[in-house]
Amino acid sequence: MDDLQSEKEQIEEIRAWWSEYYLVIIAGIAVAVGGMLGFNYYKDAKLAAQVAASELFETLAEHVGNGDLDAAEAVASELVTEFPSTPYAANSRLAMARLYMDQNRDQDAVDMLEELLGMSSGEDLQGVARLRLARVLLYQEKAQEVVDLLSTVDEPEFAELYDEVLGDAHAALGDYASAAEAYGRAMADPASSTVIDRALIQMKLVDLPEVVATVAEDAVTEDGVTE
Repeated sequence: MDDLQSEKEQIEEIRAWWSEYYLVIIAGIAVAVGGMLGFNYYKDAKLAAQVAASELFETLAEHVGNGDLDAAEAVASELVTEFPSTPYAANSRLAMARLYMDQNRDQDAVDMLEELLGMSSGEDLQGVARLRLARVLLYQEKAQEVVDLLSTVDEPEFAELYDEVLGDAHAALGDYASAAEAYGRAMADPASSTVIDRALIQMKLVDLPEVVATVAEDAVTEDGVTE
């Protein structure tokens, strides 16, 4: 009898607990299910956005390849407006910068690259944009802006490439000692031949009107001699 009574009491306690908390339990289940559905929807929506942006970027690449500036500008604008958080929006700035240079609109290329540097994008893409911007500025004979852009940047992956352009900028400014130092840094690592043309940089060293001999000698490793 006692066992039966105990069992009945337990059942009643369960019923009472359920009566008091069932709304909370149901709400919790609903939130969990809703969250799962929402997460799946978010993933699907994000995937759809990536696909749409990818297709737009392919269209942009075709326009850039064909030199169709008006069509390219329209697609690039749509990418940045509709899909600003995708990598394709940032890459569209690089593509447009190239097209502008092909069209002899170097200042528009500068504007595109500066816009890209202001966007949230990967470090590699930022490095490429900074390097291309430096080269366009050098083309515009704005050597001091190149020095200002690259001198304080710490990006090991682009160091040799930056130093080569810095050497060019210093040489354009007539600061041949700084140019030789920059070229020397670019060639300091023998493995840098994978990213720079060491022979070309050695020629630049030799061609400096005032070569700093010790810097030139230190810069040459096993790829040749500059005497």
